[in-house]
Amino acid sequence: MIIEQTVRTAEGRPTMAPTPPEPTTLDVTIVLPCYNEQTHVVDELERITKAMDASEFSYELLVIDDKSTDNTLAVLREAEPRFPHMRLMAFQRNGGSGTARRIGSHEARGGIVVWTDADMSYPNERIPELVRHLRENEHVDQVVGARTSEQGSHKALRVPAKWAIRKFAEVLAGTKIPDLNSGLRAFRKDVSLPYLRLLPPGFSCVTTITLAFLSNQHQVDFMPIEYAKRSGKSKFHFVRDAYRYILQVLRMTVYFNPIKVLMPLALFLFGLGVVKAVVDIFQYYFRVTTNAMLLIVTGLIIAAVALLADLIVRSRAD
Repeated sequence: MIIEQTVRTAEGRPTMAPTPPEPTTLDVTIVLPCYNEQTHVVDELERITKAMDASEFSYELLVIDDKSTDNTLAVLREAEPRFPHMRLMAFQRNGGSGTARRIGSHEARGGIVVWTDADMSYPNERIPELVRHLRENEHVDQVVGARTSEQGSHKALRVPAKWAIRKFAEVLAGTKIPDLNSGLRAFRKDVSLPYLRLLPPGFSCVTTITLAFLSNQHQVDFMPIEYAKRSGKSKFHFVRDAYRYILQVLRMTVYFNPIKVLMPLALFLFGLGVVKAVVDIFQYYFRVTTNAMLLIVTGLIIAAVALLADLIVRSRAD
């Protein structure tokens, strides 16, 4: 079943009036975005289906073709009769993995939503373990597959960059994060709904959903997983995507706790200005330089913005 009209409606509506979520009638919905995965997507479908069929959960496999430029959609259509739990959604234009996951999560019929990739890199046979962890631990709202190794492209650059971004996120979120941007995770749909509108269109959507849950005091558990080298060509661009990850970490922290980002900067500038003013008083016979006054005023302005932003956050309905 190709839900092309549903996607056009969802993509064309204003963000203030999103498509109403599907009723929850199944245990699990696995959202699988696909973009140019023709050589291995059927193998991934078979692996996921085999694992879920052997589990105790009712499920659907929501496969989203993100306007692939190869024969991925044709391969999926041909394979659809072999997978009775599969629901195929075809985008009319490329929206990015974040858009696919956002729409897929809204359309999910399962009470638990699973995100994963179709590139054979994640151990998708372990999806039932993640779902079972959520079912057995009512206080946990999300479980993330934390990778124990890095197999992506630009490894010499990715490893230190991702470590630095993750440590920065840990400081801002106030908790340890073993894997900030793993693509394999399971979460409760009803808990995620207020945060889906925050998802960016690209890869940093996984960072967003992690920080959204952590910043709003939802319990997130991390389960160690193996990570394999991906099949096909990587869509990751180091400079562009690393910049987006950093920007998204800052954006999400400011969205939920702006004082944590802005107030340290305000206090630093104000303190630096006060020290400079004291030095100026002794050096220039009780005259304060323009630089010192600019530092003090800038610190006060940022502090005022931080307090105002915090007031707005705490008065927000969500």
